[in-house]
Amino acid sequence: MIPLRGRELVIGYAFLAAGILAIVVPFLFILATSFKYEIAIMQGRFLFEPTWLNYANVLFGRRSNFIGNIGNSLIVATVSTILVLVIGTLAAYSLSRMKWARWISATFLGWTVIFNTVPILTVVGPWYLMFQQIGLYNTLTALVLTHVAINLPMTVWLMMTFFRDIPVELEEAARVDGAGRAQAFRRVILPLAVPGLIAAGVLAFVFSWNEFTIALNLTSRTTATVPVGIANFAEQFEVQNGNMAAASVLSTIPALILMIFGQRFVVQGLTMGAVK
Repeated sequence: MIPLRGRELVIGYAFLAAGILAIVVPFLFILATSFKYEIAIMQGRFLFEPTWLNYANVLFGRRSNFIGNIGNSLIVATVSTILVLVIGTLAAYSLSRMKWARWISATFLGWTVIFNTVPILTVVGPWYLMFQQIGLYNTLTALVLTHVAINLPMTVWLMMTFFRDIPVELEEAARVDGAGRAQAFRRVILPLAVPGLIAAGVLAFVFSWNEFTIALNLTSRTTATVPVGIANFAEQFEVQNGNMAAASVLSTIPALILMIFGQRFVVQGLTMGAVK
């Protein structure tokens, strides 16, 4: 008979294996599809002759603008991530270190919680009308602003956790040595919060890279991002399965690289404060 502890481990590993399979199997299916001819996809062949044609069509085809989509996504994700880190870090430091009236901090933090619970679809319509009125519809600027607004609450909460775990005595010692608040923040607090910055930056970049709903409604062909570019391979009378699969594989590369190198910081950031 398996001991209780052993049974718990078996059940835990079984759920872990199921979770891994749920992620890996669909990706392997898409990866295999990206190397198939369209006729092999339609016939559902398991064995097939691999081809790079789909990747060539995606990157260099006359009907494809995927390289432009990648450029748009890189610009939007990079700029929005930088702005989110700057604004979110300063706001989090202010809320965690400075003495504000309770109603001010409660109002701001309450807004971040409420905004995070609102479905994106409920704000896409107002954003569409607003950007049309001010001339920012179909621009990358509109996407940057919306992504900053969505990522900012998460960044503020994450960075507040890091700042609260940094001893106040370190900042006070710097102030005693003659450093101003800004100098103490830049030379003492900020270097210690680098893991939090990396975690928040990775999460913000990945969200912006993968975001589809807002980009679909606020862009056209020239300003479309990668998710919209992938969706464009499914047309009214034709679904280019191979091209869509190849584009999907290519789209995972930047986010995958970021998560591989930033995984430790992301886990640390999400679990900070849970265990003392």
